Amino acid sequence: MKRNLLSKWGSVAVSVALMGLLAGCSAPAETTASAAESSSTAVVTQASDTAASESSAETAEATVEEAEAYTVESGLFKGEKMFTGRDLTQTADTSGATQLTLTSGEDLTISEEGVYVVSGTATDSTIIVDAEDSAKVQIVLDGVNVTNETAPAIYVKSADKVFVTLQGENTLATTGAFEADGDTNVDAVIFSKDDLVLNGSGSLTVNSSANAIASKDDLKVTGGTYTITCTGHGFEANDALAVYDGAFTIDAGKDGFHGSNDDDPTLGYIYVCGGTFNVTAQSDALHADSAAQIDGGTFTLNAPECIEGTYVQVNGGDIDISASDDGINAPAKSTAYTSTIEITGGDLKIEMGSGDTDALDSNGNLYISGGTVDITAQFAFDYDGEATLTGGTVTVNGEQVTEIANSMMMGGDMGGHGGMGGGPQGGMRS
Repeated sequence: MKRNLLSKWGSVAVSVALMGLLAGCSAPAETTASAAESSSTAVVTQASDTAASESSAETAEATVEEAEAYTVESGLFKGEKMFTGRDLTQTADTSGATQLTLTSGEDLTISEEGVYVVSGTATDSTIIVDAEDSAKVQIVLDGVNVTNETAPAIYVKSADKVFVTLQGENTLATTGAFEADGDTNVDAVIFSKDDLVLNGSGSLTVNSSANAIASKDDLKVTGGTYTITCTGHGFEANDALAVYDGAFTIDAGKDGFHGSNDDDPTLGYIYVCGGTFNVTAQSDALHADSAAQIDGGTFTLNAPECIEGTYVQVNGGDIDISASDDGINAPAKSTAYTSTIEITGGDLKIEMGSGDTDALDSNGNLYISGGTVDITAQFAFDYDGEATLTGGTVTVNGEQVTEIANSMMMGGDMGGHGGMGGGPQGGMRS
């Protein structure tokens, strides 16, 4: 499979041998860690009739002082070390890095741990990471412009973790139908089989005929500016999709952010504690099969359903929702959670389109204990379990409410939740 892929996508392999590891990802939240010294030798092999050539990079010591790691303080993921110090370090130490330049029609294959600074404009060229499963690879995109027809611009086949650090302005695109790599359905402009972290102070524009950025493991974003246009999902993760910071403008044919795992009902979750989000999606703006926890960030969301997860917990953030089906939806997609919408904080504005739509729709429970919730909708609340309003300020169609009345005539807990018709709750449904 590997040989077929390489012969189809290009003919250049870059093999780099590093002595020493960039350490420090296991430090606790209250400490910092530094990297060990490293050295590298780069060998470029031309897989054609021309003779192979070799070049040696200068050896340099690099010490990277990492930021503190981030541990979730409360909520569904309390105690989870969501981001390591290296995840949160926005500037790569390039003093001992290997410099790579893209060439049209040729792939770059990174086979060893290290820091690689990539630049240049190319067509039909893929940066491939095919390293040991213990390797941590950092790719610094420094003014990269890649347009491919059938292949990703970045393809992580094997590694422990890959960092894509943005420096300057970068553009990646795949314009045609993606071709599979053997049994692997490679369907994103940045496609990773392993943990993937996006950070940096630069920008990245992605245009895709399918998904934009996908990881079959964890996908985490801690910095950078992203402009995404795709027919599939904008950001997709199989295990965890977590955002610490970043600026996102997304126009997606499916979901803006998508977390899904068919094997483990606790995975396929989304966690957000910061960032600026301007998402237009044809399906869900944010979708998690299991749980979605929002602790912060500024959101402008426009989609049929804007936030969906079996358990959706909003603890903070400024969230502006325009939806044509459900504003926030909690279906029963994961057996690990009871379908629940829980709002403990934040500033939410939910504006629903006309018709059979719900601002807050839970197949189970609905709890509001804090924050500000301003709803404009014919049907504000739809739930099948219990509902409580114990705090915060909730306004429906301009009037403050003190209890949650179910909009559904059939199903749900009708007792003690107010009447069915006429008031700001939006009347009854048939």
